[in-house]
Amino acid sequence: MTELARREFLRRAIGVSLLGAGDGYVTHAIAQAKAPRTPGESGEVLGKYYFKKSYSPAPLPQWQTIHGQLPAPIYDSRPDWISMYWKSWEIAFHNFYEPAPGSGFVSQFIDAAFNANIFLWDSCFMTMFCNYAHPLVPGIGTLDNFYAKQHEDGEICREIVRHTGVDFPQWVNRENRPLFSRWGKEPSNPNVPYDVVYRGRPAPKQNPKLTLDALNHPILAWAELESYRITGDKARLGHVWEPLVHYYAALQEYLRQGNGLYMTDWASMDNSTRNVYLDRGGTGIDISAEMVLFARQMAEIARIQGKAADASRFASDADELSAIINQSMWDSRQSFYFDLTLDGKRAPVKTIAAFWPLLAKVASREQAEALATQLENPGTFKRLHRVPTLAADEPGYDPAGGYWRGAVWAPADTMVIRGLENYGHDALAREIALNHLNMAAQVFEKTGTIWENYAPDRVVQGKPAKANFAGWSAIGPIVYLLEYAIGLRANAPANSLAWNLTPGIRQGCDRFRFNDHVASLQAKPIVGTENAFQIEVDSDGEFKLELSSGRTRKTIDIKPGQQKVQV
Repeated sequence: MTELARREFLRRAIGVSLLGAGDGYVTHAIAQAKAPRTPGESGEVLGKYYFKKSYSPAPLPQWQTIHGQLPAPIYDSRPDWISMYWKSWEIAFHNFYEPAPGSGFVSQFIDAAFNANIFLWDSCFMTMFCNYAHPLVPGIGTLDNFYAKQHEDGEICREIVRHTGVDFPQWVNRENRPLFSRWGKEPSNPNVPYDVVYRGRPAPKQNPKLTLDALNHPILAWAELESYRITGDKARLGHVWEPLVHYYAALQEYLRQGNGLYMTDWASMDNSTRNVYLDRGGTGIDISAEMVLFARQMAEIARIQGKAADASRFASDADELSAIINQSMWDSRQSFYFDLTLDGKRAPVKTIAAFWPLLAKVASREQAEALATQLENPGTFKRLHRVPTLAADEPGYDPAGGYWRGAVWAPADTMVIRGLENYGHDALAREIALNHLNMAAQVFEKTGTIWENYAPDRVVQGKPAKANFAGWSAIGPIVYLLEYAIGLRANAPANSLAWNLTPGIRQGCDRFRFNDHVASLQAKPIVGTENAFQIEVDSDGEFKLELSSGRTRKTIDIKPGQQKVQV
C-alpha cells in the first residue's frame, strides 16, 4: 500500500487530517520503517539461496548521459504517445538507486516511488519496461535485492525498507505467532488483526517469519521469463532457480488452505470490497491463479535448464490446482471466477482478480470466452478507460477510481492483456492496451505527468493517485507503445523479432534492444498502396525479422549493417 493510500484510508476512518497531530499511527509506522536495524539481526542467514552476496559499486545511470542510447520509438500519427514515452523514462531515472551502505542489497535497482520502501510486485512489473533498456539501466537486477533478503524458510517479504534493507516492521512476525494478518481485512482500521484458521489441514509446524500481509502476488518467475524473452539471459534463470524453488515451497507451506487453494487478505487489492470475504483464511482467485502461474513458469524454467523431473513436478502442481480452481471458484451461472470465504462460500464481488486464470492458463476455452465477453460488457468491465478493478455494477464502484474500487492500473491491465493473448484474443488485447495508452496520454496532455492509476469513467487521474509515477505506470507509455502500437515483439531465445505493422503510418524504433542486439527499424508506407511498406533496418547483429501487415507475412534474415525491403 502506498503512503498516500495509508494516509487517505486512515483519514476516512478517523475523520481527521493526517498531515498533523492526527497522523500518529502512520507516523509511528513510518518511524519504525526508517529505524536503523542490522539485517539478519536475529542470527538468521538471509539470501542463502542466491549466488550474489555483495554489491560491486558502479556509476548510477544518469538521464543526461543515457537517454540518447535508449530505444527511440517512431509513430508519426501520435506525437503525444512519443512525448509520454520519453517523460516516463525521464521520471524513471529519478527512481534508480544504489544500495545504501549496510543495507545488504546487492544490485542497483529501480524503486516504486511509493514511499521509503521497495515493493515486490511493483518491482516485478517495473522490470518489464526496463527490459527494453537492458543493460543500460537497473531492471531485472532489481529483483536481486529480494532474493538477497529471502528468509531461510523461503519467505520473501513484499515490502522492504529501502535505506536499511530490513523487512517492513509491520509485516514481521515478531510475536512468533502462527500465520496472522496484522492489519486485518481493512487497512483503514489497521488495529484489528486476525489469526488465520486452517480448515482441512494441520497448521504449519513452524511459525512463519512474516505476516499474511507480507505474502502475496508471487510473480517473480513471470518477471524473470519476461526478461528472458527480451534479453535472452539464460544464465540468470539458473541463478534464480533455487531462490524461486524455496519461495514456492514457503507459499505452499503457509498459504495453502485445506481446500487446496491459497489465502490472501487486504494486501492483494488494498481497499477492495472483496476483502471482507477473505477474513481469517478465505482463499483468493488471484493468489490461487498466481500459484498456478508460478508452477507453470517454474516448469518452463526447468525445461529451459534441462531439468525434466522438476518440469514434470511443477506442471503436475499447476494442473492439479487448476482443476480445484475451476471446480470451486468458477460460477457457471454468472460465468465468472470468485474468491471463497473461509466457509467455502463464493464471495459475491466481481473484481479484476478474476482474470488471473487467463494468464495462468487455468480457464478452459469456454471460460476464456465468457471472461472476454465480460471485458466487452459496458455494464461491468468495458468502461471509458479499460479495465476497472471493480465491476461497474458492484456496490462501492467509484467512477473516480477510489483506488481498488474501480481505478485502472497499468499492472492489472497488463495481466488482462497477456492473459487474453493466451487464448487467441489478440485483437481484444491490443484494443485494451491502446485504450489505456490513449487515455493515459490524454491525461498526460492535461497534467504533464504519469499517474499511479486512472479514473475508469472520466479522462482524469484516479482519486486518489500519486503523480510522477514511473513506477509501474510506465508499462503503458513504454511497453504498450513498443509492443501494441508499433507492434514490435522480441523473442530472444529464438533470436527473432516479430513486427505487426499498422497500415498507413510511418512507424518503427531507433536503437531497439533485444538479445544483445541494437537495431534501428523503420517502416514507411508506400504511397498508393493499402498495406505496403518500405522497411529499413540497421542492425549490429543477425536475427530473423518476422513481418506482418494485414494478411501478408514475410520473414527476413537480418544481417549486420543496413538493409531495405518492401512488404
